[in-house]
Amino acid sequence: MKNEEPHVSVQSPSIRAQVESILGDKVVGPPELIQELWSGYGRIERLSVGTPGGRTVILKAVDPLRAGRDHPRGWGTDRSHARKLRSYEVERTFYESMAGRLAGGARVPRYHGGMISGHGSVMLMEDLDAAGFAGRKQAVTEQELRACLDWLASFHATFLGAPTAGLWDRGTYWHLATRPDELAATEDQELVRAAPGIDARLGDARYRTLVHGDAKLANFCFPSALGGGVAAVDFQYVGGGVGVQDVAYFLGSCLEDDELERRASTELDYYIHSLRTELGARASAVAAPTDGPIHGPTDARAVEAEWRELWPFAWADFHRFLAGWSPGHWKLSRYSDEMLRRALSVT
Repeated sequence: MKNEEPHVSVQSPSIRAQVESILGDKVVGPPELIQELWSGYGRIERLSVGTPGGRTVILKAVDPLRAGRDHPRGWGTDRSHARKLRSYEVERTFYESMAGRLAGGARVPRYHGGMISGHGSVMLMEDLDAAGFAGRKQAVTEQELRACLDWLASFHATFLGAPTAGLWDRGTYWHLATRPDELAATEDQELVRAAPGIDARLGDARYRTLVHGDAKLANFCFPSALGGGVAAVDFQYVGGGVGVQDVAYFLGSCLEDDELERRASTELDYYIHSLRTELGARASAVAAPTDGPIHGPTDARAVEAEWRELWPFAWADFHRFLAGWSPGHWKLSRYSDEMLRRALSVT
């Protein structure tokens, strides 16, 4: 039976001392629990620092020995455990080595530092609520949805051609190579046979970027005031991919069947327009994977052409995961099924 308190906690004197050393200030009062990590792998807490009522920071404590392996859908395997442990290492690497390249168009929490502690780890980050991004949404207006698409466009433009060292070579939490158990459970044998080809089409893309890898609505933080951009969190599955993988997953997280059928193409057009604007602003600063720097609209058009062609494959790839992981899931929409059929017709 698990104890009530996690081992990796700021309430541990040794960890508190290291946290205070990183922050250069005292932690005051008990931590405020924000949420438990998926499958009990730790906690996200808000710490008060300096004086009561003063500044706050976010602590993400990963404590895998406390995890019960009680996956809510029954996928608590050794492979799943190893994937989760790797995901927290990836997230720490992203904050340490990549996040600083992002400009204001793709806001993420500032990283204060982290540490390995025994079997677990700690990351200390800016409190986005205190920074003015306290909004969390279960449904979004068109303006809010497009603010998230702008964030994705800025993120993908920043990291076009970026190396994946220390991250997932192939981003997204549903990447085929990490999900053989789910594929084996898939009943649609046509999809099973096509899965490697769908994966190869995405993996062989000429224009690769870093994808967020879990760009669902719940991972976007909205500004307290109307208008303005958004911020994003949770970079456990950041790695190589094509931008439309994030876009498809994001739209699927906040639009249901009728809305997807009516709006998906329009929102893809909006994202592409935003991406081209971001690439144009960077021009010679963005590196392409094979031919050197991207220069101007001709190369932006090439990125657009390739990623539009891969749009059905991005949907089909996530559809493949859901079909094995959770048959009947609401995200297995009519639109997703249509995109799958398009991908299967040319795979």
